[in-house]
Amino acid sequence: MTVRPARWFPICALLLAACSAPAVPSTPSSRTVAEGAPTAAPKRISLAVAANVPTLVDRLSAGGVGVPGLTDLQKMLSPGLTVRDDQGALRPILAESAPTLENGLWTLLPDGRMQTIWKIKTSARWQDGIPFTSEDVVFTARVDRDPEVPMRRAIGYQSVESIEAPDSQTVRVTWKQPYIQADMLFDDPLFPQHILESAFQDDKPGFPQLSYWTDDFIGTGAFRLQQYVRGSHMVLQANDDYVLGRPKIDEIEVKFIPDPATLMANVLAGSVELTLGRGISLEQVTQLRDQWKQGGADIAFTSWLVIYPQFVNPTPAIVGDAQFRRALMHALDRQQMADSLQGGLVPVAHTFLHPREPDYAQVEDRIVKYDFDPRRAMDMIQALGYTRGADGMFQDSNGRGLSLEIRTSPEQDIQVKTLFAIADAWEHVGVATEPNVMAEQRIRDREYVQTFPAFLMYRQPNDPNGLLLRLYSWQAPMPENNFVGRNHPRYRNPEFDAMIDRYYTTIPKRERTAVLGDIIHHTTDLLTMMGLFYDAEPVIIGNRLVNVAAAKSADSTPVWNVDLWDVRGG
Repeated sequence: MTVRPARWFPICALLLAACSAPAVPSTPSSRTVAEGAPTAAPKRISLAVAANVPTLVDRLSAGGVGVPGLTDLQKMLSPGLTVRDDQGALRPILAESAPTLENGLWTLLPDGRMQTIWKIKTSARWQDGIPFTSEDVVFTARVDRDPEVPMRRAIGYQSVESIEAPDSQTVRVTWKQPYIQADMLFDDPLFPQHILESAFQDDKPGFPQLSYWTDDFIGTGAFRLQQYVRGSHMVLQANDDYVLGRPKIDEIEVKFIPDPATLMANVLAGSVELTLGRGISLEQVTQLRDQWKQGGADIAFTSWLVIYPQFVNPTPAIVGDAQFRRALMHALDRQQMADSLQGGLVPVAHTFLHPREPDYAQVEDRIVKYDFDPRRAMDMIQALGYTRGADGMFQDSNGRGLSLEIRTSPEQDIQVKTLFAIADAWEHVGVATEPNVMAEQRIRDREYVQTFPAFLMYRQPNDPNGLLLRLYSWQAPMPENNFVGRNHPRYRNPEFDAMIDRYYTTIPKRERTAVLGDIIHHTTDLLTMMGLFYDAEPVIIGNRLVNVAAAKSADSTPVWNVDLWDVRGG
């Protein structure tokens, strides 16, 4: 098996690349068939995601936990107005172009407000043949902004003053204040007004349960849904009327295989030739290397392993004490975790920003770091009023043992292994720790997931532009918002919200980086997020596939050019 080199890290001898991913054309190429020529056999591929897919639109998924591969699948079925390509640039899909200051579609107004304009392509169609128009965009924004609909909401809407459709091909957004990601407001799947408006008006709380989101899905993407079998698979067919031209692949079978070992067995058996989304570990890639000669793995480093403390009524209450969290960080040998679980290919995550990011050197002096020092950890816990009993475990002044729970979801092997490593380390310094791998049926229960008693550990994206959106106070999953939101620690702090506001409204890069340094100092000093190590996201790719590669940044996706995917010899 061959492994293609990652963008940020050199791959060690264990994962040396024998071949690199094929070059990706920058524009779609047309296919012509000579008149009278025999019809070619349909081009079919089979891919897998390490999850059961409960909905085809990520922001409507229950539980507040992202479904592996779903963000990629939804862009195959129904991309937004633009998609970010492998170079980080916005590739127009349904829009003629992304708004920029240079093309005049992004305007900074004298009073501090902004305007962005999107022009919709006249050739854009829904997969039922109905034209896609600006009214669909305005309808989608109306749904996204309605608090009665239980769903995750784009943070950009907080800065929006108005969204209008002056005509059927124009969307005009007026912004109350500068916002650095204004050009990405409509990058998620959009909603067909002609199909969904009545259902939206009739039952807003039940909107996410419509059959439209699964069996009856109609999108605008390169592929359309032919079959959806819950807990098993779905079949996608090429969209003849796709706005960028009919894709080269005719049919894609998407298998839902939550168990990583079973997924790898399917790869070895030849029934899966591509994986999307997280769930495959470096360890599995190395094990597969010598057994699978039909393909390789392209690797991106676009996430981190992080522990979230509970900030709303934690149990035990000491979890809310920053000094206690600092002690627990000193108890963790994070470098040893990275070495044993990731083959020594990734560094310790002192903060969410990756060391290879250009801004890292500018903010490194603002990072509060916690070296592995178990003796110091025990001294810090004792200073909080705990003593060690005869069994070596800490107890309070009333003789009650100090114990806590740390949870994770079962969907990724790296999370489960890291969970038990953390529990062992904390037990070693005298803190009784119960590791809890949540049952699959519980991870779709938003209230259960977000009311974890002490700590929640996940693999999460670490791109600051996306990550910081999750950390606003209003993103905290609470009863009043049906536990929807991705601020997993439920940390709510007006001062911190103001820092995030400054980051997203500061256009000059140097000043914005300084604000990022303030954010990093705040999060690492108070440990509102407890970083462990960075993670790799391998994508298994069969040799037969052409123009397929892993995402190289958290903002990108391997399916940005799905219309250009092809098979050799086809």
